[in-house]
Order: sequence, then structure tokens, then C-alpha cells
Amino acid sequence: MSTSTARLMDGTALARRTVEETAARAADITRRTGTTPCLATVLVGADPASVTYVKMKQNRCAKAGIRSRHVELPAETTTEELVAAITALSEDPEVHGILLQHPVGPHIDERAAFEAIAPEKDVDGVTMASFAAMGFGLPGFVSCTPGGIMRLLDAYDVETSGKRAVVVGRSAILGKPAGLLLLGRDATVTYCHSRTTDLSAAVREADILVAAVGKPRFIKGEDIKPGAVVIDAGYNPGNVGDVDFDSAAERASLITPVPGGVGPMTIAVLLAQTVDAAERQLGLDLGR
Repeated sequence: MSTSTARLMDGTALARRTVEETAARAADITRRTGTTPCLATVLVGADPASVTYVKMKQNRCAKAGIRSRHVELPAETTTEELVAAITALSEDPEVHGILLQHPVGPHIDERAAFEAIAPEKDVDGVTMASFAAMGFGLPGFVSCTPGGIMRLLDAYDVETSGKRAVVVGRSAILGKPAGLLLLGRDATVTYCHSRTTDLSAAVREADILVAAVGKPRFIKGEDIKPGAVVIDAGYNPGNVGDVDFDSAAERASLITPVPGGVGPMTIAVLLAQTVDAAERQLGLDLGR
């Protein structure tokens, strides 16, 4: 039995509040303009996990008062065909946000497909324009999982300025942007990865730890700095994260559970940014 002393960071509850606020904003847009915010999802092939994930996003859209448009393409779709489909959505004024469900298959140039998304409709934060905006602290859309992490830190009043933040993982849509967003909040950021020498030593320095390496229970509790804030952005078979939860919870001050921590916030941020995009495109942006 765990002797946990850490307080749980409840992503499910925060996501629910975020979606409720998003639904109210979407309803206001519809009332004022007669236009309902619209998120287009693009799926290549019929990977069961991707199909399930897209359906879940469509259901969440409905709850938030956001219209869904789904484009399903066969597995043999070429890069050129996928780029053409996304370009058409980018040029469609009735579509406010675009989500390309990935992975898309090894024969497709995924980066080329992402770059076909107009920056003002990149509500998943996957284009180079969005990455640059995160790096420069300019207006734009953040990658959804890092954006959810920042909202969790804010909700639990976690001070980032001057703190040592360690990000374990360097993917283009999670680890790298998470570090950029933390750096933008004046944290001192260290990136770690599979080739980091003496990873344990780096983790022990972390006031804020973001685990995004994709390996179950990879971070051990004995390496957690007492009082650290632990954000587990991993999700592995068996509903386990990248952090050994029980041992980490004995040393951390705050910790995200898996599931129920970062995951729900990812979709909540996607929906919120879709409404942000609709506001901007319809000339209703109030400084967001």
C-alpha cells in the first residue's frame, strides 16, 4: 500500500471545467454570428486506436458545442493527396480548426502534411509556425499536451520562475514544446532523453519534472527530489505512466495520476483552441 503524501493533480476535473467554459464560449459565438465553431479531423487508414481516438474527439466536440467534420482517407493515400485534402480544409472558411490524426503511415511525409495546415487553423499546435510561436512567446496555438500541462501547473499554483524543470523526452509535439513553454515562464530547463548520461542525477535536480519518454515506470521514486512537482505525460499498456507512481508519490508534493492527469487536458486544450481559432477568424478575438 502506498504511503503517498503527494497531492493529486486532477486533470479530469480541470478538463471538465475547461470544456464547460469552452462550451459557453462556443454558444456565444453561435448566438452572435450564426456560425458554429468547426473542427475538421483527418484520418488516413483505419488503425483501430486512431479510429477510437477520433470518435472520442468528435464526441467531446459535440459536448462543447463544436461542429465536427470528418475526412477519412484510405490507407494507400499518397502525401500529395493528403496535402491536397488538408489544403482544401485550410481554405474552407467554414472550418476553423484542423486536426490530422497521426501516425499517418510510413509512406507519407507527415511533416509535409502538417505544414499544409494553415497556421490560424493549427489548433493541435503541430506546424513549424506554431512551434516558432511557442519558442518566441508570440500569439499562436500551443501543442495540446504541453498546453494542458501548463494549465495544470497554473490550476495548482505551481511557481515556475527560477525553478529547475527537467523534461525527459524530446518529441516535437510534447517534450520539446513543453520545455519551451516552461522556459517562457522563466524556469531553468534541462532536456533529457535516451542518451542522457546519468539521467538519475538530472532528475534529482528537478523542482518540476515532466516525464514524456514513452517507457512504463521509467522514472523511479528514489530519484524524485523531495517536494518536486511530477507531471507524468506518459501512457503505456496497462494504464501506467512513465513514472513509478507509488514510489514517486511518497516524495513529490504534487503528482499527476495516469490515467486522469495529463490525458484529459490534451483534448480540453484542443477544444479550447478550436474556439479561440473561431473567435479570431470571425473577428471576435478578445485578446486571447
